[in-house]
This record gives sequence, C-alpha cells and structure tokens, in this order.
Amino acid sequence: MLLAHARTEASLTLRNGEQVLLTLLIPLALLFGLTLVHVIELPEPRVAAAAPRVFALAVMSTAFTGQAIALGFDRRYGVLKRLAATALPRWLLVAGRVLGCLAVVALQLVVLAAAAALLGWSPSAAGLLWTVVLVVLGTLTFGALGVLLGGALKAEVVLALANVVWLVLLFAGGIVLTTDALPAGMAEVVRLLPSAALTEGLTAVLADGTAPPASTVVTLLVWGAGAGLLATRTTKLV
Repeated sequence: MLLAHARTEASLTLRNGEQVLLTLLIPLALLFGLTLVHVIELPEPRVAAAAPRVFALAVMSTAFTGQAIALGFDRRYGVLKRLAATALPRWLLVAGRVLGCLAVVALQLVVLAAAAALLGWSPSAAGLLWTVVLVVLGTLTFGALGVLLGGALKAEVVLALANVVWLVLLFAGGIVLTTDALPAGMAEVVRLLPSAALTEGLTAVLADGTAPPASTVVTLLVWGAGAGLLATRTTKLV
C-alpha cells in the first residue's frame, strides 16, 4: 500500500505541467544560465559553483512549493477527507507523500546532474554520501514547511504565498546569491534560513569535498522539527 500510494503521488506530480516547469525546467534553465552567462560572479569552473545551488533549488521547488500547492488543492477538492475515510492509516498517507516527493527529487537530481556533467561538472566523489544525507534532510525539512503552509490556508492563498516565498528564497535566500555575496548584516540573517543552509552544505560536499558545517545540519533539523510540530497542530483535512 505504501509503495502504491508513493507511486501515485509521484505520478500526479510528474503529470502536472506547472509542477514540471517549477521542479525541472526552471532549475535546468538556471543551471545553464549561471554556467554560461556571466551575470553573477562565480568561481571557476562556474558549473561547480552553480550545480549545488540548482540542486538546492530543485529540492525546495518540489518539497516546499510543490507539496504546499498540491496539499492546498487536495484539501479544497476533498481528497484528504476521502482518503482519511479509507482503510489507509494516517501514517501511511503521510509516508506515501514523503516517499513520492523523494522519488521526484531523485529524478530531478539525476537529470540535473546529467546536464551539469555535459557542462563539464566533476563533483567530489568524497561528498556523494553527504549529498544523499543533505538531500533527504532538506526534502524532509522543506516538505514539513510545505505541509505547514498547504495544510492551514485556502488553496488560492497557498498558491500565491508558496510562489512568493519561492521567489524570495531563490534570489535573497542564499541560492542564486550565496551569503558570501550579501551585506554582512543581511548575510547573518540569511544563514539562518533552510535554503541557505542546504545550499552551503551542498556546496561544501560537492565543490569542496568536505563535510558540511555542523550549523547546516542543525539549521535544517530545527526548521524541519519546528515546522513538523506546528503542522501537526494546524493542518486541516478541508
């Protein structure tokens, strides 16, 4: 039942044209843009600096924005209420969504990694295991934030807020412009965001071949745990 539910969730995401645009086409465009267009100053090779940022964006797009919007409209159309009335236990409904989200993220990263390789990307092999850990942790953290947003507000409000937050985090949340490129005061605040933590962690393991800073893991854990606890109190079926 768990695998069937996860497969259904992943299929629904991949069949949605807007979700594919958000989760795959935009990250691909950003990868090529940051690598080939010298608008933002990046260390050489540019693709080595661009790839971790795009991976972080892909995780955020699927786990946060995609999940928030999908949950909001599932509530609006009564999908959650009907599923809750079936024989599927609540934990399986949640676990199925999580596994489906992880499957979509894995597919995204495979495609993005292949595109980065075509651009000359050669990641540090020592950081691949840490990459898996950070991606799973980032997916769970942003997924919890997505459930927090999508489970409490009306679908139209969720749609607007999720996209606004996505844009803000993309340009001012430590992804396109990392914290090193921001003014000192702003950089300290941005470092506390999960988007900046995931970007810095992936950059450390993939570009530098080192373990992620402890602050990265702590930031993601705190945001994920806090959002998860709040979501259990605020999420509604309709």
